[in-house]
Amino acid sequence: MAPELERQLAAYHPCCEQEAVDRDVMLHFLRENTDAFTRENLVAHFTASSWIVNSSRTHALMAWHNLYRAWSWTGGHADGETDLLSVALREAREETGLVHVAPVFPEIFSLETLWVEGHEKRGKYVPCHLHLNVTYLLEADAGDALRAKPDENSGVRWFMLDEAVEASTEEWMRARVYEKLNRKVRALG
Repeated sequence: MAPELERQLAAYHPCCEQEAVDRDVMLHFLRENTDAFTRENLVAHFTASSWIVNSSRTHALMAWHNLYRAWSWTGGHADGETDLLSVALREAREETGLVHVAPVFPEIFSLETLWVEGHEKRGKYVPCHLHLNVTYLLEADAGDALRAKPDENSGVRWFMLDEAVEASTEEWMRARVYEKLNRKVRALG
């Protein structure tokens, strides 16, 4: 069990119906599954992502994801870790080369249940499953040197907020996730 994540999810104020439904799904799954944070649960597991912005919040950092062949946010599997903010920070650093990156605030920024199609990973088939994804808003120093993580991505770059949405070729992610994240960033002022 992960009492801190359960508390954060219960306290989270969804911005839309999608987030409200996804929050309820996540709370139920968390309470009913002892392996909710591991890939051994082949039906669903928790992941953490981040929407990384510069200090003026005019640009978002995205990576060219090799598996999905699309520009996307950073993030990854919890792999047993229940502190999903730590997971999001670790993945942001590993996937981009950022050194100076920190949460804008420690609370959850967004929630999404994401469908993952079956695929091959390290020579082994991974069946279709769900990522119960918790997103955090991170701020990074745009002057940090960027580098790809070749086993996961083949490019990292800053985009203006609207360009970040347009750069993605994943229609559902554009409409349901990236546009929502940009609206939330702009609402912060």
